[in-house]
Amino acid sequence: MINQNPSPTRSQAERHGFTLIELLVVISIIAVLAGLAFPAVNGAMDSARKARAKSDVTQIATAVVAYETEYGKLPVTGTNDISTNVSTNLVKILIGADTNANPRNIVFLEVSEWKKGKGGTNASGFCDPWDTNSVYQIAFDANYDNRITNAGNPATNIMKKVAVWSTNSVTNRRVTSW
Repeated sequence: MINQNPSPTRSQAERHGFTLIELLVVISIIAVLAGLAFPAVNGAMDSARKARAKSDVTQIATAVVAYETEYGKLPVTGTNDISTNVSTNLVKILIGADTNANPRNIVFLEVSEWKKGKGGTNASGFCDPWDTNSVYQIAFDANYDNRITNAGNPATNIMKKVAVWSTNSVTNRRVTSW
């Protein structure tokens, strides 16, 4: 026999949607998973910034050594510029914008304006990816004995021509070029 009543019963018609309890359970599961993933994403972002800072200090040190190789002297921007900030004056020399100190306009370093998470330059100098107040520091081997004393934080004696390091107040965010 063929069923003469093809329309569904009332209880079957009411079961096509989700109940409020089911929706709340799904939303709470999503919230718990997002809460677990947030610290992992934050840690990954911090690691990416640290890698960027390490790249920056290495590029600055390499640019200064390349400048010294090209011109036969360090790009000292003042009379007592042995250990100082990576200032805007030094950046201008290394990007080829200072024609007095870099008459051939050779680009030894490529930088951009400071952006959070990316680093870059601002009015203070070359800053790390975390903070505009954390300007990279640089020390030159001015007497060419291939030794720099009191470089970094904490102070370290290293055997290099150039040392670059970050001055971030958070210890695990400090990076060095050596």
